[in-house]
Order: sequence, then C-alpha cells, then structure tokens
Amino acid sequence: MTPTIAIIGALEKEVRQIYHEIEHGTVAEDAGLTILGGEYCGFNLVATVAGMGTVNAAAATQHLISRYGANAVIFSGIAGGLNPQLHIDDVVIGACLRYIDTDNALIAESKPNLMEYSSSDFLVKLAEETLIAHGYLDATLPDKAVAPGTPARQAADASPFRRNNPSAPLRRYLVGTIATGNRFITGAEAREAVVAATEADCAEMEGAAVAHIAAKNGVDCLVLRAISDNCDEAYDAFCEREFDLDGYARTASSLTLAIVRRLSQKMGLYKPEA
Repeated sequence: MTPTIAIIGALEKEVRQIYHEIEHGTVAEDAGLTILGGEYCGFNLVATVAGMGTVNAAAATQHLISRYGANAVIFSGIAGGLNPQLHIDDVVIGACLRYIDTDNALIAESKPNLMEYSSSDFLVKLAEETLIAHGYLDATLPDKAVAPGTPARQAADASPFRRNNPSAPLRRYLVGTIATGNRFITGAEAREAVVAATEADCAEMEGAAVAHIAAKNGVDCLVLRAISDNCDEAYDAFCEREFDLDGYARTASSLTLAIVRRLSQKMGLYKPEA
C-alpha cells in the first residue's frame, strides 16, 4: 500500500508550491478545508491550508489522518525568530514543540499524556541531512568552524544553491524548540516572556498543535519553520512585506518537498532522473 504524507500550512503562500508539484492532483472541499491530493515521488500526498491558530491546525491534522489515512504529517511555514543565532530565512527544525500560556499539566492528563511534543527523530535527522545538502550550516557552529576553507563551509559552498548564488548570505539551521501560541508575538516584552516560558528558538501559532494531534494518533510528524521576522513588528506591518514573506514561505515549502524526495529515495520509492 502506498504511504500517504499530509502536508499542512497555515497560510496559502506556505502550501502554494506543494499544490503546484503534486501530479494528477484532485481537489476536495471537506471539513472547511480545500484539500489537494495526488502523487509525488512514490507517495500519496494530501495538502491543505489549515488557517492560523492551534484549533485550525489541530482540526486539519486530525481530518487528514482520519479521512486520508496519513502515515506522517509535515507542517511547514514561517515563524518569528527568538534565538539571536538565527537570522531571517534561516530554518528551525522543531525537535521540541511547546505551548505558550498553557497549563500543560492539565492537558497532559489526557492522552498522549505529554507536557511537550516533538517531531519524529528520523524525520528530524532527514530534515537536517536535507538542509546540509542544500547548503545550510548548523547555527550552533562557531564562526571559525564555518569560515572559508573549513569542511563545513566547503560542503555548503558545493551545494547547488551556493554554486548558483555565491554572493548570497550564508543560511543556517537549528534543530531546536518551537513555541506555539494563539497570539502574534511582537515587541521586546512579549518576546522575552515567550523565551522565559518556553526557551524556544522561534514562535508561531500552529506547530505544537500539529505535533500534539500526531502523537495522539501515533503518527509521525515534522514541523519545519523558516524565519520571516524577529518578533519585532506589528502584524499589519508584517503583512505589508508580502514579497518577502512569499520568499520565506517558498523556502519552507521547497525544503518540505526535498525532504519528501529524500525519504522516498531512502525507501526505494523514487530514483531521481540521471
């Protein structure tokens, strides 16, 4: 039986590229969602725009698992950076996901009885391999370890992205913690409160809910975020940067597709054309 992967974004721009890549796609309007299903590199993909916030994300995740039998869920999109090691267009792999302003002990009284949530270990490793292959550098490495001529820098510069964009800023990734809440985080006071409560590297509004529902159903998941801002501007101003945001969203969706391709190759479902 062909495995099914569900791909979810909060915004249309975060899923647009996924829609374009799915072969022989079929569209369904169901449970308040527009769902595109089709083939990609040996997998069945179902992709949808959930809308923003934890309730929208959780509802979409549960529907794609229950209705389409998703074996894994990938949530990708943009987030506000909290860790000073990260810059705009860097990427956080959500190894750990924590709710903001939530009584986690009460939530943990119900299955899956967890105080925090996580992406699946093998998908985290796969995402890290994919990012390195695309020229990303580990954000935890000191500057001297990624200086020109070092092994890490040579590997990054040999990637197709760096060969085609030699003057582009170095892009970095972090296997870290993502904070999820139902408010748009802006300003120093709000940023500091989120960091104090969660020790997170970035903040958004959906990831922990996706990982929560995946864990509740015993389904693998991965949450991946491209940094679009530093939680330092109001939502209206944030939205005015439409062109920039499209680019950061494409970063996340392109990496999602690359992760799916790499997984397919490892499973022997897909061989790239010579």
